[in-house]
Amino acid sequence: MKRREFSLTAAAVLVPAMLGATAARAQPAKPREGKDYLVLGKQAPTDAPAGKIEVVEFFWYSCPHCNAFEPTLEAWVKSLPKDVSFKRVPVAFRDDFSPQQRLYYTLEAMNKVDELHAKVFRAVHGERQALTTDEAIIAWAEKQGLDKAKFTETFRSFSVASKLRRAVQLQDAYKVEGVPALGIAGRYYTDGSLAGSMERALLVTDYLLAEVRKAR
Repeated sequence: MKRREFSLTAAAVLVPAMLGATAARAQPAKPREGKDYLVLGKQAPTDAPAGKIEVVEFFWYSCPHCNAFEPTLEAWVKSLPKDVSFKRVPVAFRDDFSPQQRLYYTLEAMNKVDELHAKVFRAVHGERQALTTDEAIIAWAEKQGLDKAKFTETFRSFSVASKLRRAVQLQDAYKVEGVPALGIAGRYYTDGSLAGSMERALLVTDYLLAEVRKAR
């Protein structure tokens, strides 16, 4: 999958490649640079507090393999050591990705990510709702019990717009090729295409976290 050529059709084709079966991996080999992960030529910015290592998940609500990966990722995040700081970053490979970026950052600003993040995936992939326009998203948010005026104001706010710009800058800094993908410590990048599956990408991430700790 090439950047800025992402489409729902391409995403559907790539589901097996990104989230493929892992039964054949009896003894996972040590992750290798250039095969299982990439080292960035230039450090990407991080927001992690001092002493913590940042892990970023790049995602898109309309991506079927992001939806399939979410439960596995959520379980992994819950078991992270205290020295790891995790954050999600919605991507925008095209301009029409922006409404869903705004949705995520609006939920974040309203402290509703924990409550509604999984529900967005369910609405898009389980209920087949087309949450691709500002109007559709605002209507959906109101149905979830959110105050329409407050949600709309936040959705269209300068602060959310600023987060959209920073999200695109970060996806560019990590040279994100597709989603879901993971960025580690501003130094490393991995995804299902590199690692063989997103499950193994998490193992690669664990390995890279250990390498960052060794280098301290």
